[in-house]
Amino acid sequence: MPLSAFSCLRELNSLNREFGDDALGRKIELLRFLERRRLNKAKEVAQFHDILCFMRAWPNGPEILEVTERILEGFANRSDLRRFHNQLEGSGIAGTVISYRFFHPTAEWLAERWGHRLQIDWPEFENAANLESFLSILVSYAETPALDEYDFGARVWIERMKNPGETDAVFLIRSFKALHADSFLQEKLYEDLDPPLRLLPGADTPSRSTEKFPTKRITWQKEPIQNQRPDLKAAIRSSSFKMNKLGTGQARRAVELARGTMVARLRDLDAFAYADPNDVRIADCGGGVQVLLTGVLPKRRLLLESLYGFLLLKNGIPIGYGTGAGLFSSCEVAFNLFPAFRGGETALIYSLVLAIFRRLFDADTFMVDPYQLGQDNEEALHSGAWWFYANLGFMPREPAALRLARAEMSRRRKRAGYRSSISALERLSQYPVFLELRRKRRDVLGTLNLAAVGLAVTDLMARRFGSDRKGGTRQCAMKVAHLLKAGSLNNTTADEREAWERWSPLVLALGSVHSWPRKDQRALVEVIRAKGGHHESDFVPLFDGHQRLRKGIQRMAESG
Repeated sequence: MPLSAFSCLRELNSLNREFGDDALGRKIELLRFLERRRLNKAKEVAQFHDILCFMRAWPNGPEILEVTERILEGFANRSDLRRFHNQLEGSGIAGTVISYRFFHPTAEWLAERWGHRLQIDWPEFENAANLESFLSILVSYAETPALDEYDFGARVWIERMKNPGETDAVFLIRSFKALHADSFLQEKLYEDLDPPLRLLPGADTPSRSTEKFPTKRITWQKEPIQNQRPDLKAAIRSSSFKMNKLGTGQARRAVELARGTMVARLRDLDAFAYADPNDVRIADCGGGVQVLLTGVLPKRRLLLESLYGFLLLKNGIPIGYGTGAGLFSSCEVAFNLFPAFRGGETALIYSLVLAIFRRLFDADTFMVDPYQLGQDNEEALHSGAWWFYANLGFMPREPAALRLARAEMSRRRKRAGYRSSISALERLSQYPVFLELRRKRRDVLGTLNLAAVGLAVTDLMARRFGSDRKGGTRQCAMKVAHLLKAGSLNNTTADEREAWERWSPLVLALGSVHSWPRKDQRALVEVIRAKGGHHESDFVPLFDGHQRLRKGIQRMAESG
């Protein structure tokens, strides 16, 4: 065994994706050596941690799994981790601080669970001066004379206002939650302030080192990882998986894992932040791959598309995440594999994700939006994300984009080793790309301007109600109930009634509903109720199967 920890790390990295018996023995030997040795640079500590994470997700035997899990469980206690903890802040490694400007629901979740470890990062708080103007609405009226007279500054005031048993971050988060306003306004005010938070490490705080979803069976990696590019359309059609709804306890653990996974990577995802524990499913795809699907709480659902978040698991280890939004027999998919796991069956896993959403939404067209390709997204741009999708068969539809794409593909065919320039990728990433399993259609997400639907509703509400939007919405709900002969809606749930209120102005903006056949009016009632139902995925087939509604929304989208 060489004496240098760095040389051992370098050799371990070279063997990371080797799975033969010879490699197995040597990897275990190197792991045990590095478990006892200190690394000399922060980047070496981070690299060792990433290797361990990968080996835990793709283990080639029980012994190596036991070693990697033991090292990761004790990673926070390593002397080199403690030595470089400042440099590794934000890495998500156990024992390091997490610093980020989390959205309000995530900040609230952190305050509920780890409030004693949550702090405001005052040196990074760019809007601290603006916070002072909010203080008078966060405290009792009897305190306002002092606020009018003393200019202590936000930090000193918060320190004085908070209870000795709570942190400044917890005081701020809870105070916004206590405002006499609905949750949308509370969050808007909080997020306009954009306070940066610091989560100090603890035994159970979110970290990449310890995150795992319980799994009954481990798939051992005995063969080289399959990185071949599949025929994506064929792979989608032939993929098989079992989809099961999780029970209450498991569903809540799944949501907690998904949210913690984002926190550890300094990210926030609405589909997880607003996940509905009553709508969580798991797709078992074989080979140790599972996909956790989370629906969104009815109050936070989009008006039209049905949105689901997903967390990718390999042997229970989170390796990536994303979202799928479905409507018009199409699906917009955002897909992200975490850096430590890239190159590990990426295209295969992606095909499984598409197959799942094909079943969930009966989708025959998939779209990737410009952000995923690199528009205003440096990570995607520099990783060549556009080529990942192009190589799988995704292509833009805009004529100008098609010309750019074909020119780049021609250069690649003619010149071995050709790499698109960043400027070329920037131009290509301005356009969405599509994959069609059947015929090409115009009425798909990515081509329909759904914002125009909202604009048509704005025009109707402005003409009829002006500033009285709240009263106007109630009037719309009553009028549509009468129009569709829906009765008093007494037999509906609170979520279904809220969906009814939200959809009523849209129904009136359609303009022709009063002349629809009675069966189509009854079907429209069921579509709206499904938007507020237990599983939002039930809404999509009802919407897509309602031809008059579908064509009416399409006309509105195309008129903008």
